[in-house]
Amino acid sequence: MRNKTNHINILYKYVSGDDYNIPIQTTRNPVIQGKVGKSMSKKLRTIKLYTDVLIIGGGTAGCYAALTVSRRSGLSVLIAEKANIRRSGCLAAGVNAINAYIVPGHTPQDYVRYAANDANGIVRPDLLLTAAERFNAVTADLEKLGLVILKNKDGSYAARGNRNIKINGENLKPLLAKAVQQASNVQVLNHVNMTDLLVQDGRVFGAVGFSLQDVVLYDIRAGAVLIATGGASGLYRSNNPGFSRHKMWYPPFNTGAGYAMGIRAGAEMTTFEMRFIALRCKDTIAPTGTIAQGMHARQVNARGDVYEKQYGRTTSERVYGTVRENQLGHGPCYLKTSGISSEQECDLLKAYLNMAPSQTLRWVESGLPGSDDVEIEGTEPYIVGGHTASGYWVNTQRESTIHALYAAGDVAGGCPQKYVTGALAEGEIAAEDIIRKYRKVKQPADLDVQVQCVAAAYETILKEQTPVYSTEELEEAMQKVMDVYAGGISSSYQFNEKQLSIAADKIDRLTALSSHVAAENMHELLFAYELKDRLTVCKVLIAHLMSRKETRWHAFNENLDYPNTNDRYLGYVNSRMIGGKLQILFRDLVKGASYEHKD
Repeated sequence: MRNKTNHINILYKYVSGDDYNIPIQTTRNPVIQGKVGKSMSKKLRTIKLYTDVLIIGGGTAGCYAALTVSRRSGLSVLIAEKANIRRSGCLAAGVNAINAYIVPGHTPQDYVRYAANDANGIVRPDLLLTAAERFNAVTADLEKLGLVILKNKDGSYAARGNRNIKINGENLKPLLAKAVQQASNVQVLNHVNMTDLLVQDGRVFGAVGFSLQDVVLYDIRAGAVLIATGGASGLYRSNNPGFSRHKMWYPPFNTGAGYAMGIRAGAEMTTFEMRFIALRCKDTIAPTGTIAQGMHARQVNARGDVYEKQYGRTTSERVYGTVRENQLGHGPCYLKTSGISSEQECDLLKAYLNMAPSQTLRWVESGLPGSDDVEIEGTEPYIVGGHTASGYWVNTQRESTIHALYAAGDVAGGCPQKYVTGALAEGEIAAEDIIRKYRKVKQPADLDVQVQCVAAAYETILKEQTPVYSTEELEEAMQKVMDVYAGGISSSYQFNEKQLSIAADKIDRLTALSSHVAAENMHELLFAYELKDRLTVCKVLIAHLMSRKETRWHAFNENLDYPNTNDRYLGYVNSRMIGGKLQILFRDLVKGASYEHKD
């Protein structure tokens, strides 16, 4: 439950005299401009900053992009992060493997073929290849920064399967954060939530957000902006109810904010209908890859049958097979670990202690993996571009359809199965293009009107006294709608057009109600905007599910009205918000080595 905190008055340093009038100029560090208030009130104080490069989101992609700009140019960089970059993003708690690596005997082209096959052809080969070509180099760089990569006796990296290597990655994020903090031309704004892009005539000029600790609006102007905010969780009702609802596969603080601000600004999005549903250990929602790949454990039903042979071994098929076996009365379903050696058992206990300790504790309390098979289940659906192709429609250099606006990591579409190294690679690619194309731009004077509109929206929520519904109530209603009508867990991930139509109507109604929520403080204002962002993503997701009239990825888009694959839809379902109305665009497959936006 979200407990309301006391409204705490925070004293500010009072700066006497007139408002600052510092001219906007490109400097090594951002320039502060604004008037500082005497004490906390619901009237927002504005702080205006200017930087060459604004990075929204201080996760893996954002931090590495900042490092790249710092290492290769003198441009100033400002990272805006709603948490703290030391432990933020989907890798906040660490990871035990690099899941995208070109192991000896394989090539980047092999990786492209694997990812394309797993996504049934709906990928961007240019994005996959340019990322894969950098997997090993960015991994080596992480090792130089202090990441522990497990080695064989001959000194080579210890592989796990055909594309993975083993690491001790619980400190991956602190290592990146330390490197960022040591970069002289990078500044970090922790505990600042960005909500709206400043766009005019198809170009981005910065973004607006608010502090979680002070009653402050940040108006940040920039020559280029990189979105690196991760994917979207919390759209659907999760596996675990009530107090445990945030025990999920993807972190609950990744709420689709980057998608939402791009959608509202008119950026083109792609392939939201390729949802991601993770196959996980039951109840703990711990990853299964370490068991399936590391132990070569097969998926078996209650009868002991290896059912994965029947349904296939792509990511979506592994989920679908588990769902179908339960529907047919052949469940529960398991990863077969009984009979593994004591050494393998010990390896599993150690691996999960570093990444999902709840699973290790469960084994210790209820039976070790060598004695009992591990029961598995699917999670609720997510929108996450590191696993599927959902996200911003970008060119090969990761620039969106809005000039000077880039996307990298889970928020960028077209490049599934990219994982950690893909996020690093895309951050690097985007940063290099920003450096190449950077030029000083004159800030349009009428952008101030956009900022004032955003400020008014913040203050309306902060001043609301009699909300009809709380943010939490509307969030729960949203998750129920998506679960029941848009292919959630309760419907075995299935949907039809009538259900989607109902979902769309109900999400619109909830969106209207979200305009009347209240916040007693800045932290509650964050909850209000996380709700708004999730509702925006839900709207786009439903439209995409309705537009792909086929079932291309079982479970991921299980359309009961169109249960088969249709080659007519061998292309991309894209969308763009224009004048408040969502437009669906169908684009042909990209086949060349590079792609540039043409319209």
